Amino acid sequence: MLLNWYLKEHLASAVRIAAFIGVFSLLCFLRNVPQDVTVYMIVLMAAVGATGFCFHYGKYRKHHLVLALLAAEPQGKTEALPEADGLLARDYQQIIASYERQFQEEQIKMEQKYRDMMEYYTMWTHQIKTPIAAMRLLLQEEDTPFSREMQSELFQTEQYVQMALQYLRMEKMTSDLVFARYDLDALIRQAVRKYAPLFIRRKIILSYEPVHCEVLTDEKWLVFVLEQILSNALKYTKSGSIHIYLSPDAPKTLVIEDTGIGIAPEDLPRIFEKGYTGCNGRADKRSTGIGLYLCRQIMEKLSHTIRIESEMGVGTKVYLGLDTVSL
Repeated sequence: MLLNWYLKEHLASAVRIAAFIGVFSLLCFLRNVPQDVTVYMIVLMAAVGATGFCFHYGKYRKHHLVLALLAAEPQGKTEALPEADGLLARDYQQIIASYERQFQEEQIKMEQKYRDMMEYYTMWTHQIKTPIAAMRLLLQEEDTPFSREMQSELFQTEQYVQMALQYLRMEKMTSDLVFARYDLDALIRQAVRKYAPLFIRRKIILSYEPVHCEVLTDEKWLVFVLEQILSNALKYTKSGSIHIYLSPDAPKTLVIEDTGIGIAPEDLPRIFEKGYTGCNGRADKRSTGIGLYLCRQIMEKLSHTIRIESEMGVGTKVYLGLDTVSL
């Protein structure tokens, strides 16, 4: 393939060389040059031409391989470009170097803007927790239907703030991971305890018996996933129950099953996409389409798996594949 490209690019030169040999042969014939001398000169020129071809093709191939490697990983590699063998090649390399400098400058500016944005929103998510805590204390001073409803909405607000904070931390999640073996029941209880008031307020039955397993994971991030799954289950379960158990078919898989409204079949393939809300999300204007996206990203970085089965009007099952061993 490379030889074909070379021949196409140098076809004009090959034609000129062939024409020169033809004209030389004609002149030798017209001048009555002995045939053996003519043949000798032609063979000599062909040998020189073949040697030049091999040398030039070798250089062409070497340059091509270097450029192919640079094309696969171009940033910061202009100094590795083959030495320019002409004025035009040198001009092209100078243009490429100029573009690379501009790209690096723009990249530095973008990275600085990103860091500034991250610092601002991280600071904001921490600062907003103070007025949320103050409002909770004020609402706890009275026990009325209005205050209970306001506490519920405040709880949802806090969850959205927490989701935003986790979303910001996703960029550097790998440096924040602390793997250890944890009692899976302890992690489940953390998530359930946080949503206990909602279970009580909405009269949703929780069916959960200790699973007696431990899991190799990061506590903070896995608990966040469990909380998100429970939050979704509560959001879309108006009445009925939520069941937490280990799958009998796959002992290393935790199942969180609800009797909610379910997910439309056409939405299931896309529920883990960033920003995708589906039919249920469009009906519930507060849906962000970020929760399940974060769950998928986190589970992948924890080397766990997550999948969902659902049927409209029946409920949803979320399967969390975990590395568990019996205690």
